[in-house]
Amino acid sequence: MRRLFVVLAAAAFAAGCATKPGPGGEVPSRLATFSTFKPGDPLPPEWRDWSLNRFKPKSRYELVDDMGSTVLKGSARSSASGLLHLVDLDPREWPIFSWRWKVMDLAPSESSPDDSPARIMVSFAGDYQKLPFGDRLFYEEFRIFTGQQLPYAGLMYVWGSRSPRGGIVHNGYTSRIKIIAVESGRDELGTWREETRNIEADFLRLFGEEPGRIVSVGIMTEADASDRELEAYYGDIEFRGANGQ
Repeated sequence: MRRLFVVLAAAAFAAGCATKPGPGGEVPSRLATFSTFKPGDPLPPEWRDWSLNRFKPKSRYELVDDMGSTVLKGSARSSASGLLHLVDLDPREWPIFSWRWKVMDLAPSESSPDDSPARIMVSFAGDYQKLPFGDRLFYEEFRIFTGQQLPYAGLMYVWGSRSPRGGIVHNGYTSRIKIIAVESGRDELGTWREETRNIEADFLRLFGEEPGRIVSVGIMTEADASDRELEAYYGDIEFRGANGQ
């Protein structure tokens, strides 16, 4: 059940991209940054709240000060909800994906030995007719269960408990969500880690095809299997061109 929950949580990230744009009617091509706001301000409206289960508590997100910079703090206790940002980007033009984060603790358990309290997911558009039969079946079941349509594919970057850094976390329910442990273990807990990925290369390596357009980015701090509070902090998240601009 725990593994199924993790997959559904990942799927919920992705499904959020089906949400229609806000009153402005346009999907942005850049992510709203946290550092341009003040600690205690409301969250940027582009980062929308989403929840996997309306009967469970939500994780809490707030803008806080960290050494003079405004960052996002996520707090979770027996909860797993996140923030989702719609976007419309060509990964060939904007392949460099970067962010910084800080995780304060891990809470692995027998039911969740590779617990990941901090997750960032990027979702992609694509041709649904190319999906293998098993994935089409999973997508249809998810649509019936949640009323939401999953996107074509997703890359999830996590801070794992057990998987080696750079390892791929196996997903036994769908091949369309690939999970990469960009950080792992306790050695770097409590310190900021800068991450940079070539998202076009990651997609090509893991899916064996060119990526479609990027349609959303999600953040989730979760502690669904833990009775103690876990905290994670996120700095600005951005896409850049291959030349770094």
